Amino acid sequence: MAASSLKTTRRAALGALAAAGAMATGGVAAQAQTAPKTFVLVHGTWHGGWCWRRVADALERKGHKVYAPSLTGVADRSHLLTRDVNLTTHANDVANLVKWEDLKDVVLVGHSSAGFVITEAAEQIGPQVSSIVYLDAFVPQPGDNLISLANPGPRKALEAAVARGDLVAKPVPAAAFNVNEKDRAWVDAKCTPHPLAAVVEKVTAAGAREKIARKTYVRATGFKSPVFDETLAKMKTIPGWKTYEVASGHDVMIDRPDRLVEILIEVA
Repeated sequence: MAASSLKTTRRAALGALAAAGAMATGGVAAQAQTAPKTFVLVHGTWHGGWCWRRVADALERKGHKVYAPSLTGVADRSHLLTRDVNLTTHANDVANLVKWEDLKDVVLVGHSSAGFVITEAAEQIGPQVSSIVYLDAFVPQPGDNLISLANPGPRKALEAAVARGDLVAKPVPAAAFNVNEKDRAWVDAKCTPHPLAAVVEKVTAAGAREKIARKTYVRATGFKSPVFDETLAKMKTIPGWKTYEVASGHDVMIDRPDRLVEILIEVA
């Protein structure tokens, strides 16, 4: 064989080996970056598991396992509404899902009032949770309830409902949360009355939350809320907390699902 042919063959072989090595290394890196995670996504007041569909689909396409339950008494479980459905019920909804599915290394995400739910649930399943995310949510302390932390307008409406002895808190228009205009009619059609007892019951403990390795607060800057602004500022000063700001209405999972997926994977 001619010398020039030998050189060409040798170069081709070396090139193939280098390419194979690069692919192998890149494959390992890619695998490490996209190692499957388990996400439990908990909705806020008046919503249901339906609100997470865009985020859940995107996470599942990336190979992750996703659970987005509707809490007792709302959405597809609205037929279970009674006066006994309270914060403890909702915390048990989440805790029992984790227990019965034998979930480990969970990324537990709570939107809005679900900050109360995941805080209470963590008292039961803290060791199974590796990352907890408060998505434009309340971060309560023992003794807090939704009424005590709500902005002045919603607080008055909730107090009036309690005084009347109402069973539920009626949904507010999606526009009030600055949901993007295209999705407002859909959100309004899906939202259901929320068990009032769930916003009256107070948090009993929050210590398990602080023991979770990764803690994150995400603020939706397109939704006006002095309470959440104060919470964001506070979380920025506490060691061990990571914070994000997203240009979005309150329902980040609906307005900015792609950005939220990026954040959830980063903090998983």
